[in-house]
Amino acid sequence: MARNSSRKAKGKIVRRLGVNIFGNPKYERLLEKRPNPPGMHARRRGRLSDYGTQLVEKQKLRFHYGLAERQFATVFAKAKNMGGITGDNMLILLERRLDNVAYRMGMAATRAQSRQLVRHGHLAINGRKAATPSQLVKAGDKITVKERKASQTMVHDALEANHREVPSWLMVDAKASAGMVLRLPERAEIPTIADEQLIVEYYSK
Repeated sequence: MARNSSRKAKGKIVRRLGVNIFGNPKYERLLEKRPNPPGMHARRRGRLSDYGTQLVEKQKLRFHYGLAERQFATVFAKAKNMGGITGDNMLILLERRLDNVAYRMGMAATRAQSRQLVRHGHLAINGRKAATPSQLVKAGDKITVKERKASQTMVHDALEANHREVPSWLMVDAKASAGMVLRLPERAEIPTIADEQLIVEYYSK
């Protein structure tokens, strides 16, 4: 029952934001079938204010990477203090999260599944157990799977079933169930799911 409720909640989020932020093909079909936001008065909803538009963009990115509000605000604060372009920094930091890297490598079908993979201690970075989804990877880091049959089988099956393109800043050896961070990602290599400048404006108020 809880699982079914979770699916419905995600469907409502996708319809409200108008973008398949979770990447699952079933939500593409949902948007085609029911393009309007949820709620009986959805068709009468007027134009969003500037603040409302900024909030929607922030929610798109937050839900896309599966972060809580406080976690997302922390990432933004770090990006702002790095110097350079805050929006670019924010996206690069989000991409460098271990849960996202494992997802990008194809070790899990979804980011939610990837977070569980990390939390349950199935992965290691440079031979050391890594159980924190928010841990940031560095260039040269090697991501491996715990030498346990259940862990190896889980990741191997996910890699075999993966049809997503692995980003050029990452390398994956499906046979060894391992991957490497060749270098840090550049902004141009990160798929655009939201307008990061509007998110910067949202937090700058």
